[in-house]
Amino acid sequence: MRVITGSAKGRRLFTLEGDDVRPTTDKVKEAIFSIIHFDIDGSAVLDLFSGSGQLGIEALSRGAKHCTFVDMARESVKVTTENVKNTGFSEKASILNTDSIGYLKTCRLTFDIALLDPPYRKGLIIETLPLLEKHMSNRGIVVCEHEIGLELPDEVGRLKKAKTYKYGKIEVTVYRIPFGDIAEI
Repeated sequence: MRVITGSAKGRRLFTLEGDDVRPTTDKVKEAIFSIIHFDIDGSAVLDLFSGSGQLGIEALSRGAKHCTFVDMARESVKVTTENVKNTGFSEKASILNTDSIGYLKTCRLTFDIALLDPPYRKGLIIETLPLLEKHMSNRGIVVCEHEIGLELPDEVGRLKKAKTYKYGKIEVTVYRIPFGDIAEI
């Protein structure tokens, strides 16, 4: 794994070993960032179910102002911490070892971009979206990487499904808050 472009271009990233690990391929990562590249600069990013942190690090490399990494696996947090340090983004990162759903229930932050790549076939995206919607800015974008065939809702609060892209056995669904939608406070 490596950082594809930006200030940390080419830097190698560590990943976890094992059958349960499913790092985002370079092809899918490149596609995700092609979709959102105009929205990254200066954004506050949430890398939920962060694993090795590669999606959030890619966002930081491309100009995001800050990324919050959340994962409940202690080993994932160790790898993310090492990757953030090795790419020079420690001052732009918050790394939390906690349950993603629990984090969203207590979080007080607002994000411009949320990157979700949870374990497949556990219903976590469907459970997460309503909680996450409340934490998205008025320019909010949510990118969900998931198994092919997962049916996601067309709308979740202010979030509207923009498009689903297919890459082999993986799909990427993008939600956006349409221009002009304002959260009720």
